[in-house]
Amino acid sequence: MEIIKFLKWRYATKAFDITKEVPSKKLNIIKKAFNLTATSYGLQPIKLVIIKNKELQQELLQYSMNQKQIVSASHVLVFCIQTNIDKSFVNEYFKRVHDLRQTPKEILKPFEDFLVDDFEQKSQQEIEEWATKQAYLAMGNIMTVCALEQVDSCPMEGFLSEEYDKVLKLGEHNLKSVLLLPVGYRSENDMFASMTKVRKQDEDAVLEL
Repeated sequence: MEIIKFLKWRYATKAFDITKEVPSKKLNIIKKAFNLTATSYGLQPIKLVIIKNKELQQELLQYSMNQKQIVSASHVLVFCIQTNIDKSFVNEYFKRVHDLRQTPKEILKPFEDFLVDDFEQKSQQEIEEWATKQAYLAMGNIMTVCALEQVDSCPMEGFLSEEYDKVLKLGEHNLKSVLLLPVGYRSENDMFASMTKVRKQDEDAVLEL
């Protein structure tokens, strides 16, 4: 039940203590947890961009619906999708499988060919929609990890992705921003921290058949 205690502790932090910084040890746990997140086919069509630069955070505030957490947070995590998911991207994944597991290539090839063909038939929009779903999986995982490490966070969809991409020059890395997660430590003045969490009853949220 320990994890339930931490999930109850977690909330969408509205005000961070600007004087407190997430230590590198906890940040490294977040990085590793991101890389260990499950993704469809194991392809990892996502990348995490970590911002720890107050001037840059201030510049991005105007493209974040002026949500002050962007500036007051210790770090801003930007969840991005890869835009170049093609044959070479798939081939690179199967090379990792072969190198790490020593799986014979003749065993891997049928599935590799299937994925190459599948993605070649998808439109760019379909590929990006698929990749974005993986970013949501990653954010959910990271929010739980943050709670366990008692690092506060605030998930955000409300921002101008294209402007973020320009400022951060994400196009140069074949990336598009899709989600934000400012992280840090809650301010003593954040009245939302003490509010009772509003959720359905367990029996209304879960259907057991």
